[in-house]
Amino acid sequence: MRKIIVCTFLTLDGVMQAPGGPDEDTQSGFEHGGWQKPVADDEVGTAIAGWYEFSDAMLLGRKTYEIFASYWPTADPGNPFTNRMNRMHKYVASRTLTSVEWQNSTLLEGDIVDAVRKLKESDGGNINVVGSGDLAQTLMQHDLVDEYRLTIHPVIIGTGKRLFADGAIPTALEPVSVSTTKGGTIVGVYRPNGKPSYDSY
Repeated sequence: MRKIIVCTFLTLDGVMQAPGGPDEDTQSGFEHGGWQKPVADDEVGTAIAGWYEFSDAMLLGRKTYEIFASYWPTADPGNPFTNRMNRMHKYVASRTLTSVEWQNSTLLEGDIVDAVRKLKESDGGNINVVGSGDLAQTLMQHDLVDEYRLTIHPVIIGTGKRLFADGAIPTALEPVSVSTTKGGTIVGVYRPNGKPSYDSY
């Protein structure tokens, strides 16, 4: 069974929107795009590279797919991520796209929940969900996420799309590994572990 792994960059207050640049995602008037680079460090890059070690595919929503497809095919070949991103298989969830041109891309057809369940049962390595907030929300609501790999950066934005938004399903998480980089970023790997427990002091 292949694992679905949500790989996301977050601010300390949980915002995942537009970490990579000012124009990446300005939906709802978001003005803080590009918040990640000033608070990232070499250890963050090493951790992110490790996220792909046992994964051979990505699962992307339309917006993230279009951002990646406009950048990686012509990105610097000297960047070690360029070959990896272009080589990996990309599964794309979209109600509006009719074709996907980036190499090794497949447009998923029909109900996305059914399509992802079939992907999990297919042969292959782990599948990383990168960015793709709306898609991640859908997967979480249908108990399809096997693991979260998060970088939580020392910056507060105050507005924007959050990975764990209002209405998230209450879930206990088992920490697999948690560390802090020299720049103060928390790198955490967590697995869903049933429902939360409740108690009082």
